Amino acid sequence: MTTVTEEPEIAELIRGKKVHTNLGVAKLVEFALQRGEGVLADNGALNCLTGSRTGRSPEDRFIVNDAAASHVDWNDINHPCSEKLFDAIYNKAVNYLHGRELFVQELFAGNDPAYRLKVRFINENAWHNMFVLNQLVRPTAAERENFVPDLTEICVPGLKLDPKVDGTRSEVFIGVNFTRRIVLVVGTGYAGEMKKSVFAYLNCILPQENVFPMHCSANVGANGDTALFFGLSGTGKTTLSADPSRRLIGDDEHGWSDHGIFNFEGGCYAKCINLSQKDEPEIWNALRFGAVLENVVLDENRHPDYNDDRITENTRANYPVEFIKGAVIPGVGRHPKAVIFLTADAFGVLPALSKLTPLQAMFHFVSGYTAKVAGTEVGVKEPQATFSDCFGGPFMLEAPRVYAELLHKRLQEHGAELWLVNTGWQGGKYGVGKRMAIAHTRAMVTAVVEGKLKNVEFVLDPAFGLAIPKHVPGVPDAVLMPRDSWADKADYDKTAANLTQLFEKNIKKFDVSDEVRCAGPKPPKK
Repeated sequence: MTTVTEEPEIAELIRGKKVHTNLGVAKLVEFALQRGEGVLADNGALNCLTGSRTGRSPEDRFIVNDAAASHVDWNDINHPCSEKLFDAIYNKAVNYLHGRELFVQELFAGNDPAYRLKVRFINENAWHNMFVLNQLVRPTAAERENFVPDLTEICVPGLKLDPKVDGTRSEVFIGVNFTRRIVLVVGTGYAGEMKKSVFAYLNCILPQENVFPMHCSANVGANGDTALFFGLSGTGKTTLSADPSRRLIGDDEHGWSDHGIFNFEGGCYAKCINLSQKDEPEIWNALRFGAVLENVVLDENRHPDYNDDRITENTRANYPVEFIKGAVIPGVGRHPKAVIFLTADAFGVLPALSKLTPLQAMFHFVSGYTAKVAGTEVGVKEPQATFSDCFGGPFMLEAPRVYAELLHKRLQEHGAELWLVNTGWQGGKYGVGKRMAIAHTRAMVTAVVEGKLKNVEFVLDPAFGLAIPKHVPGVPDAVLMPRDSWADKADYDKTAANLTQLFEKNIKKFDVSDEVRCAGPKPPKK
């Protein structure tokens, strides 16, 4: 990737007397505590509050509409803005930061040197600087010499904007400028905005280099067999990829190139609401000194109460990937043997596990059905059924067909078994049924990645046209057949029919072949 000349205002800003560059974790923790940005939990993690924004603010993300953004698919997620507006917010942010104590980190996005992005973060808060240090790939001292960034991200949570004065939608502005290679995160303390801004940036530039950017986690078995887990927040990407019998490559964002797959990041950002030492021991043990907790409630002895959602259900934990025992360093792997789509079906009608044909995989990839989990986005108070293009619509800046074609190309070149796993509800819709047991989901995933279902008989689910295994080791047969788990079979039929209609309506938005369109669920004929 070519580099650009640094902005003079930024160069002056980071040469200030109170600017701390590339500090390590211990010093950043000290600064955060001294500045009152957080407190230490009794497990050693730094616990911080993000303020009024406890989730992403997708309505406040804007992209400068200029020649460099010609590949952007403008829609109700990718909002255009003028250079004039971006420049005004940029100047206001730089002036706000001038003379303040600042924290700078120079990091890589991407574990494959052929495709890595050099990113410089300029943070108002020490704990945000620690977050990105944990989250991205740390260069060596030699790699940081003469570091010239491909992207600069300026994070200013303390600057609250006035829509009437600044021309913004709210007090928050997340702006991307491809020409100037700058990202602004203004007015929000939610750390996830920083990592997702980098992900969205890569999602727009990597397809031009024949790399398939993916919102997925990845792990690898003892024989080098790689598995990918696609899914939105709350569907289980982090939990299921942190498998003690396999090695973690990464928990959220990867690229698939001609060489194989590679993690964009060097850390993990896990949801920790209802975190259990029994069910998720790898994540539990990763939460120690060097980790950052977001919006977790602590008791009087500063012991984290992961079941307490009084601040938000979207409580989070950030830690370096090496905190997971046996993690793959650097985060690269072979072409995958298994591709798993995760969904948290709030209606409770999709099968717990089903095998997909390549055309069905294309349909479900473009559809990206799941449920928005409460607290993940501002304004979402309870789970809602939703469709998110390519299992990552809020971060995909190009048209869905671009990513779907890259997936199709990779599958044709390398082949992989394709599966749909429902980590959501069974026995009834949300509020009636119950969430799928983690132990059962883990058993299903284990059977998939270890090839234990090759000789198992499958039956066709009449509601969705999906192939369901009749038996999976460690899973009661009744869990596999969604209709069997409902007390009211007529209600199941009605609910399933309603969901198939939603699938059919959603796929009409996309420029896909008739074969892909016909591979989806068929609403019952009236």
